[in-house]
Amino acid sequence: MKIVFLDAATLGDTPLDEIAALGELVAWPSSTPEEALERVGDCDVLIVNKVRVTGALLARAPRLKLVCEAATGVNNIDLEACAARGIPVRNAAGYSTDAVVQSTFAHLLSLAGHSPYFDDCVKSGRYSAGTLFCDISHPYTELFGKTLGIVGMGAIGTKVAAVATAFGMRVIYFSTSGTSHNRDYPSVPLEVLLKESDAVTIHAPLNERTAGLIGEAELGRMKPTAFLLNLGRGGVVDEAALARAVDAGTIAGAALDVYSSEPLPADSPLLRVQHPERFRFTPHIAWASREALGRLVHQVAENIRKNG
Repeated sequence: MKIVFLDAATLGDTPLDEIAALGELVAWPSSTPEEALERVGDCDVLIVNKVRVTGALLARAPRLKLVCEAATGVNNIDLEACAARGIPVRNAAGYSTDAVVQSTFAHLLSLAGHSPYFDDCVKSGRYSAGTLFCDISHPYTELFGKTLGIVGMGAIGTKVAAVATAFGMRVIYFSTSGTSHNRDYPSVPLEVLLKESDAVTIHAPLNERTAGLIGEAELGRMKPTAFLLNLGRGGVVDEAALARAVDAGTIAGAALDVYSSEPLPADSPLLRVQHPERFRFTPHIAWASREALGRLVHQVAENIRKNG
C-alpha cells in the first residue's frame, strides 16, 4: 500500500512512524496544484491538510482507495467527487480540543493582564530604573465575576466554558447551528451575548450561517471594555471592521489565531493598526501543541488501518 502525504510540512517535525509502518509512505513537505497531480498517480491512500482534492486530482489517482484529512475541516476536499468515485474521506476530530482551550485562555489572560507590557517593563530596564517597588500604571482586569460569551458551543466551546467557570466567570453562549443543545449554560441571541459579555470567544466553523457573523454593527454592540477572541475560523469576523473598532476604542482589544486569508497578507488592515498593543496575534497555531500533533498522527493512522 502506497501512502502519499502531499503537505507534510503542516505537521512540522512530528514523527510519522505510525503511518509509515502501514505501508510505503512518501511525505512531500508541500505540493503545488500542478505537483500534486504528478504525485498521486500510484497512491492507494492520500493524506492532505490544506492541499485541495479536486475531481481533476482524483482522475490522476486510479488506485486511490482512501483520502485522509490531517485536520478536522474537510472544506479543501471535493466530497461529491470522492463519493462519485466511491472513495471514503476520513478526518481527525477532537485531537486539538485541549490545545485550543489552552490557547484561548493564554490570549484572554494576556489581554486582561497586560502581559506584554509588564514583561517589557522588566526586560527594558524601566522597572529597575524606577523608585516604586511595583509598576502600577496598568492595573489588570480579573476574570472572576466577568461574563464570557461563547460563539459556538461544540466540544471546544464546552471545555472553554468549564475552564471559565473555574475562573469564576459567568458563561453564556450563542448557538450558530440553532440547536442550543447544551443545557448547562444559558443560550442567548447573538445581540444579547454581545451586549452582556466582557469577553467574546469564537469557536465556530465557517459556513453559510457564520460567514461575516461579526462585523461593524456587531462590534458596536459590545462593551467598550470587552475583548473579542477568534480561535474558530477567520471568515467569521470582518477583519477590517475589527481593526477599526479596536483602534477607535469601540472594544478594548482582540486576539486572533485565524484569518480570512492564510498566511495573513502583508497588507492586512490588522497589520496597520494604530494601537498594536491592544491586539494579540498567533499564526494559526492554537491547534498545534506537541501533544495534539501526536494525537493527530495517531488518528490518521487509525483511519488508514480501518479504511485503507
